[in-house]
Amino acid sequence: MGLQVESTGSACGAVVTGIDLTEKLSSDSVAELRAHWLEHKVLVFPKQHLTNEQLEQFTLYFGEFGEDPFFGHIEGHENIAAIQRKADEKAPVFAEFFHSDWSFLDIPPAGTVLYGITIPPKGGNTLFADQVKAYELLPDDLRDKADKLIAIHSAERGYAPDGVYGEADKKTDRSMNIIPSERAREKKEHPFVRIHPETGEKALFSSIAYIQGFVGMSDEEYGPTIMEYYAQQTKEELVYSHPWEEDMVVIWDNRSVLHSATGGYDGYDRLLHRTTVADTRF
Repeated sequence: MGLQVESTGSACGAVVTGIDLTEKLSSDSVAELRAHWLEHKVLVFPKQHLTNEQLEQFTLYFGEFGEDPFFGHIEGHENIAAIQRKADEKAPVFAEFFHSDWSFLDIPPAGTVLYGITIPPKGGNTLFADQVKAYELLPDDLRDKADKLIAIHSAERGYAPDGVYGEADKKTDRSMNIIPSERAREKKEHPFVRIHPETGEKALFSSIAYIQGFVGMSDEEYGPTIMEYYAQQTKEELVYSHPWEEDMVVIWDNRSVLHSATGGYDGYDRLLHRTTVADTRF
């Protein structure tokens, strides 16, 4: 039947069938997938039984491997990280706030890939919020203000030694291999409204996890401002809630969506493998 792409019916996302990712794809097939990715922002590929090497091959269709600065990697594969949680783990669920991956880098990654290996029978949906639509739906005054804002990004709150995933967290029973570092204190300024380098669309580029302030704005003004935008960015009509299955591949565009993890699967092991797609420009 050939490649089939069906929208999720939500603000973003599409399910792709009629393709076997264990086989090497032609340049035409890759170009077609990339076009669908840019359009739908999140692509879901069910029933793909991949080896680690095949997951790496799929990732490279979309760009070079990107950096994962605070994650360890699985043995023998320096570009694959294990996103995992044990059945009896008590540490807080990882990455529950909406964010764009590694937005504090000079050139943040273009995309992220997750592959479901051990999936609980309930819970664990990943939420995606369309930030192109979020920008378009902003009230005029907030959109005009957003266009002028420069955000200060840093991983300090999360990955510095005294951060959420720092030395204190390492004393918990968290099973993920997170590597805190003083490097997390570095700061990078990015426009709050990002122009997508491939589509030209404007999107809100934000995360309450990584943004520490706005250039020229006091701390007292920053808090209410970022939360006002966060409420707009994560409205229900902008969100696709993705349910996982084993052997499912998902790739999303960090330049046009935010994402967050959810819990609800206590008592079950969960394991996904993750790769990152580098970008060449901001």
